[in-house]
Amino acid sequence: MGRRIHFVVDPQGWCCMGLIIFVWLYNTVFIPKVILFPHYEEGHISVVTIFCYYFCSLFCIASLLRASVADPGKLPENPKIPITEREYWELCNKCNMMRPKRSHHCSRCGHCVRRMDHHCPWINNCVGEDNHWLFLQLCFYTQILSSYTLILDFCHYYCFLPLKKENGDVFVFRHELALVRISAFMGLIVLGGISGLFYTQLMGIFTDTTSIEKMSNCCEDVSRPRKPWQQTFSEVFGTRWKILWFIPFRQRQPLRVPYHFANHV
Repeated sequence: MGRRIHFVVDPQGWCCMGLIIFVWLYNTVFIPKVILFPHYEEGHISVVTIFCYYFCSLFCIASLLRASVADPGKLPENPKIPITEREYWELCNKCNMMRPKRSHHCSRCGHCVRRMDHHCPWINNCVGEDNHWLFLQLCFYTQILSSYTLILDFCHYYCFLPLKKENGDVFVFRHELALVRISAFMGLIVLGGISGLFYTQLMGIFTDTTSIEKMSNCCEDVSRPRKPWQQTFSEVFGTRWKILWFIPFRQRQPLRVPYHFANHV
């Protein structure tokens, strides 16, 4: 699961995702030119600072790209339903296809998605069972990268020693203040928005409810046994090895748990 490429034809989603890539590209290009490399050359920061910034940037864009093209859990046209699990399936009233409970029909994508959380225009894809873990990584690394950028913007003017050597790039030298202010503005906007989203996503995993279930109030505590948070996170990320929860360069394998325990509402 999660190996098929899922491409959504949606101009609005393309614009939203393009904006996110622009913000990432802007900070990845100009922050090193304006702050990291000049201060490193004068001995104000270590090479570890530069390495950590590019590390966060790489993991951020990797999780974004993978979450946007990963199959969120699209159901096949003729799913094979085991006899012992038929009571946990239902008929979709929009596409007239059988689907597991806790699935939802996405009107923008035009099909049902297993354990769909929501459709996110910023990744131009649904967030479902097979790519939810990538969406969480995207939120996490976006927060880290935005916070890192804001700290560097602040330290550039208020903590680091003044640069003795002028920046060799004429454009960067002339517009240094504007570039840093734009970076700080975008960092504040992104950090504020993504922090609230990340918090709601974490609360949803802790309570084992999706965003759609919260909005529709269809998830009753008495109808599904409560699971420990380690179990719910392991099911989302597809592994019980917590270190792997932070790595986007892998394939998710669903944990083998009782079907009714994982899907019944």
